[in-house]
Amino acid sequence: MSGRIAIYPGTFDPITNGHLSIVKRAVKIFDKLVIAILNNPQKRPFFTLDERIDMIGKAVNGLHNIEVDTFDGLVVDYAVKKNANVILRGLRALSDFEYEFQMALINRKFNRDVQSIFLMTDYKWFYTSSTLIKEAAKLGGDISGLIPDFVDRKLKEKIAKNDLNMRCEMFKSLPDNS
Repeated sequence: MSGRIAIYPGTFDPITNGHLSIVKRAVKIFDKLVIAILNNPQKRPFFTLDERIDMIGKAVNGLHNIEVDTFDGLVVDYAVKKNANVILRGLRALSDFEYEFQMALINRKFNRDVQSIFLMTDYKWFYTSSTLIKEAAKLGGDISGLIPDFVDRKLKEKIAKNDLNMRCEMFKSLPDNS
């Protein structure tokens, strides 16, 4: 396949408006963008892989030349498999740069034909991350506007379900005083 193909890897647990900002700008630069969800057994994501695929698909509905896929292993190997020579990463703060710079260098060692390209997030998403959004939501914080509305609803539903399951488990463990 010809054209400029970029891989945008991440866990996207969940996808945020910051991620979408990067995606919307990337589709103007690349002929095809593959949003690649890392299937990492070391991490314990809040949403299942299928839930994340579904949420990302809905979030990018209407944008062209986007594929949502999953991968495990090295992202540079995945890029080669997808005929891509670019790994796209978003940057927020200096701390992101340090980590991403290290990743770019190790990826370059593994495959010099795959380049890392960084896009700065929009200023209004500078402080957001999937982790912070989940933590704030679990504590009852208002996260509206930081993630797509349907993701906000799904996150709140899942938190409520998990809380209910935890209460049921706690209730089951109480001694029976009948």
